Formats: sequence, structure tokens, C-alpha cells
Amino acid sequence: MVQLGANRYGKAEVRVMRVSRGAGPGGGDVIRDWNVSTSLSGDLAATHLTGDNSAVLATDTQKNTVYAFAQELGPVPPEVFGMELAAHFVGTQPQITRARVSVEEFGWAPIGEPGYSFARTGELTRGCRVVHDEGAGVSVVAGLEDLTVLNTSHSEFWGFPRDKYTTLEDTDDRMLATQVSVWWRYRGTGPRGTGAPDVDWDAAFGVAREALLFAFKETHSCSLQQTLYAIGEGIIAAAPGVCEVRLALPNKHHYLVDLTPFGLPNDNEVYYPGDRPYGLIEGTVLADDAPDPGPAWA
Repeated sequence: MVQLGANRYGKAEVRVMRVSRGAGPGGGDVIRDWNVSTSLSGDLAATHLTGDNSAVLATDTQKNTVYAFAQELGPVPPEVFGMELAAHFVGTQPQITRARVSVEEFGWAPIGEPGYSFARTGELTRGCRVVHDEGAGVSVVAGLEDLTVLNTSHSEFWGFPRDKYTTLEDTDDRMLATQVSVWWRYRGTGPRGTGAPDVDWDAAFGVAREALLFAFKETHSCSLQQTLYAIGEGIIAAAPGVCEVRLALPNKHHYLVDLTPFGLPNDNEVYYPGDRPYGLIEGTVLADDAPDPGPAWA
């Protein structure tokens, strides 16, 4: 005997760009460039067990709703877009009890005036994940990925265990680089998605990003784990409403090149940036009073 377990369905990676004419500084345009994924769950057993699709909101309809909301809502932050879209699916489809919306945002910077020319920044990918649950309320998680940072010094790694397979030497001055993936959870749930409904989402993202960069720069690191903790602690301290930070930091190794065969010195100046394998450091930093996450990370 078998039975149906947890399930959900949706439309993945709906690409949409919203241009708001004249809405930027000096009358320039504003771009919101998104990759939106939706996922719905609820009373959907019939379609799995008998092929009855009467409760299945077509994924094509979900895609069309993304486009329609992009027009109706205007150049809103991705967190607002995700909350409104998730609320729509749960509020209009009685069989749907949970909606998860993920938004990736790609940055564009204006090229001078008058504000109709742009260059893709490529610095990082901003993101948010919104879960609207009929019983548990609304959870908002925001974050960023692909932000590469590097310290040329003020990083050490020594004092680790050694066995017969250890070849790594102690170092009190090394290159430290990583490609940051970090997500932070806002505390509270409610019909508007957070216990602090007056959150300025764009400003909060900027504050969290700056706290990340400050912690990376100012931490004299004896391990990437120490840097991870400092980043999480800094974001919680700086960003209003944030109670939990989850990070994944791959160690982008830089190996000192041996130039002695060429009769040349190398005083920590010429490196080979390694591709793989690499160390991967992951961890979570929590505020002391962080509430239970509920469906936040679902």
C-alpha cells in the first residue's frame, strides 16, 4: 500500500521586466527585472489519485498572473510583489492553503542622463521568498546570492587538527575570498507578511548588504566560520525586524604560485585562483528571541 505525501506545484522561472517610465530620479525610468517562481499546495489529492483537475489552477494561469500583477502593482520591491501574489492565490483559490513565491531580482544601473540607458550591474542577485499559509500566516525571507568579496590580508588559518593525511600548512596571512549566499528572516507573521508592516524593503536590503560588507571588511578572520558568524551578527544588529540569518560561504581558494623555477620572488603577490574543490562553510545566526520560523523556509 502507498499513500500520497506532501506535494506542491507551480510555475518556475517566469521572466518579467517592469519599466516604469519617468519614475526615477530626474525623471528617468525605473527597471525591475525579475525571475519569479510560484508554488501552490493544499487539497490537491484528486489530481494525483484520479486525474481530476477541478482544483488545479493551471501553471499557465499562474504565469499570466505574474505579468498582470507586474503591471497593476508597478515598480514595487520584490517582497511586496511576492506578498501580494501569494495572498492572491490563497485568497482566490479555496483549495489552496499555502502559496510560496520566490523572486530573484537582477540589478540595472542607469548610464548617465536622461535615464533611459542602463547597464546590467552583475554584482549580485537579490532575492526574496514569501510563504502565505492559511494557518500560520505570512513569512518573508530576503537575501542575496553571488556577491563575491575578497580580503587580500588580515586572514589566518592555523591550529587545526593534524593527522597522517594533513598537508595544509598553518598560515597567519592569507587571501580570503568567498561568493556569499545569505538569506535573512523577518520576525512576525500576519496578513501583510511581517510583524513590522512598515518595513522599507529596499532600504532594509541596502542596510543588510552594507552590514555584510562592513563585517567582512572589519573582521580579522581566523577562519571563514568566524567571518560567517560576524556577518550574521552584523545583519541582525543593523536590519530592523531581522531575527535569523542563514549563510553559505564557499571558500574561493587562492594558491600562491611557486615562481622559484624562474628565479623570481613571490612575496604574497601572484596567486592562482582555484576553481574546485573548495571548502563550503554553512551556518545560521539567530537573535536570542527569534520566534519559531513556521513555514518561512518551506
